[in-house]
Amino acid sequence: MSQEKKGFFSRLVAGLSKTRANIAAGIDSIFSGFSAIDDDFYEEIEETLIMGDLGIHTTEAIIEDLKRKVKEQKIKEPAQCRALLIDTIRSQMDLGENAYEFEDRKSVVLVIGVNGVGKTTSVGKLAGQLKDKGKKVLVAAADTFRAAAIEQLSEWAGRAGVDIIAQQEGSDPAAVVYDAVSAAKARNVDVLICDTAGRLHNKKNLMEELRKIGRVIEREYPEAYRETLVVLDGTTGQNALEQARQFKEVADITGIILTKLDGTAKGGIAVAIQAELGIPVKYIGIGEQMDDLQKFRPDEFVNALFETQ
Repeated sequence: MSQEKKGFFSRLVAGLSKTRANIAAGIDSIFSGFSAIDDDFYEEIEETLIMGDLGIHTTEAIIEDLKRKVKEQKIKEPAQCRALLIDTIRSQMDLGENAYEFEDRKSVVLVIGVNGVGKTTSVGKLAGQLKDKGKKVLVAAADTFRAAAIEQLSEWAGRAGVDIIAQQEGSDPAAVVYDAVSAAKARNVDVLICDTAGRLHNKKNLMEELRKIGRVIEREYPEAYRETLVVLDGTTGQNALEQARQFKEVADITGIILTKLDGTAKGGIAVAIQAELGIPVKYIGIGEQMDDLQKFRPDEFVNALFETQ
């Protein structure tokens, strides 16, 4: 593991300490406290997982899978179930082979999310990381609803060393995207990242806005690979899951950026989102620095959750 990756992993372990206290500590006390695998044993595990924000449906699926494995492998000792449970949780989070295909194609990435989740910050960090990989990146300030968003993105574009396309507050977001697409093609940009508004309290407006943006990209840049990432605040637990569900109704979401995992007791939501909605968590954020946004690696996440390495 590289030094940078090691540093991120140790910060992830630290960031998940509250979640670990909720889940891993509870699970370990169940495994050591029970002498037999019975209904009470499974109920205790179920309760602990739900408290860790894995959600009812995901927890039920995990418990069913655990029961099946215990039966198949004829396991009798509760302590032997720990590794099985960890494997079962890990299996809920398969990213698929092409999760980051947009990085290696001429692509347009739409980033959506409600105010306060770290959306604009995530756009800036992603832009900086792609530039560090040698990609030519352009960002578009298509969240014109909030003046601070344009200002904030300009600041992040400067830090990342990438160009930005922006208009005035209140401009038509689709017009900003039109300008950005034209610039991306003219400048032979690899990845165009668009910061868009995410006003879920008015889904009809949001849906219309995203449709307009979609039509512009389809008409002006049909050959571009499309990626739509929704940014969710990890500290909000089940509310983040509900937001993901609502955004899924208005946009073709291809991935999640889960922010603020440092210090939350609700880190189990990363498992729940993937298991319940079938949308992979592609990036996680654990701080404010440029490298504090990293690709989500299920193995590392589960290891950090249970401190298995």
